[in-house]
Amino acid sequence: MMRTLFLLIASTAAFAVQPASNLPPQLQDIGIDQKLNALLPLDTIFRDETGASVRLGSYFGRRPVLLVPVYYTCPMLCSQILSGVVSGLRPLSLLPGRDFEIVAFSINPEETPEDAAGKRDLYARRYSRTSGTNGWHFLVGSQASIDAVTRAIGFRYRKDPKTGMFIHASGVMLATPEGRLARYLYGVEYQPKDLKLGLVEASHNRIGSPVDQVLLFCYHYDPATGKYSLFVLNTLKLAAIATVILLAGALVWLWRRDLAQDRRTLEKEGAVRI
Repeated sequence: MMRTLFLLIASTAAFAVQPASNLPPQLQDIGIDQKLNALLPLDTIFRDETGASVRLGSYFGRRPVLLVPVYYTCPMLCSQILSGVVSGLRPLSLLPGRDFEIVAFSINPEETPEDAAGKRDLYARRYSRTSGTNGWHFLVGSQASIDAVTRAIGFRYRKDPKTGMFIHASGVMLATPEGRLARYLYGVEYQPKDLKLGLVEASHNRIGSPVDQVLLFCYHYDPATGKYSLFVLNTLKLAAIATVILLAGALVWLWRRDLAQDRRTLEKEGAVRI
C-alpha cells in the first residue's frame, strides 16, 4: 500500500517539483542539489555495521560507489529507496563487491551499528540469498560526519522536532573510484539501464550530465494527527485523476483495437465467401 502511494505521487512529479515558494512550510529548503564532479570528504569517519571506525574513503579507490543517504528507522520513504536500489540492481550482470560498492549512510546521528547491520542484512538478502553482504556497507556517524557528507552531495534535510522524523527528498548518487560525484538518480525507482550506465561511466571516472529533478519528500504522514498533509492529499487527488484518465485511455485504445481486428476478420471472411 505504501509503495503504491509513492508511485502515485511520482506520477504527478510536476506538482512535487513546483517552485519552493509554493511548497508547504515543512518542505521549504528541502531537496537534493546536483554537485557533479565535487569531491566527497573521504577522510570523514563513520562506524560500520560492527561498530568499527572507518574512513569513508576506505570504500573508494578501486571501484565506483553507489551512495545512498537514508536513515534506518525511517517509517516511510527510506525503505522504498533501498528497495528501489535492490530492484534496479538485481537484473544487472554487475555485482556488488566485484564491480562496485554500495555505501548507505544514516542521516540520523542517534542510530546505531545494530540498526545499520539489520538493514544491511535485510536488503543484501533481498538482492541475493546466496551472495551474502559482500559489497554492501551501511554506516552511522556523528552529526559532524553526516553534515560533511550531506553538504558535499547537496542533500538538504532537517529533523522535525514534533515527530522526530527527518524531512528529506529521495535519491541516490554514483561516485567515481576517486570519490567524485558522477551522477544523481532521483525518486524511489531506479531503472537498471540508468544504474548500469552510471556505474560504467563512473568506473571510467566520467562525470554525467545534470538530470531533471523528480523529488519525493519523506514527510507525508503526520503521526501526531493521524492524517496526511494537505500537500499530499492534493497530490493524491491529482494522481487519482491522472490514473483514471490513463485507464480510460487504455480502455478506449483496447476497444478500438479489438473493433479493428473484428472488422478485418469480417472482411477476410467475406472475401473468402466471394
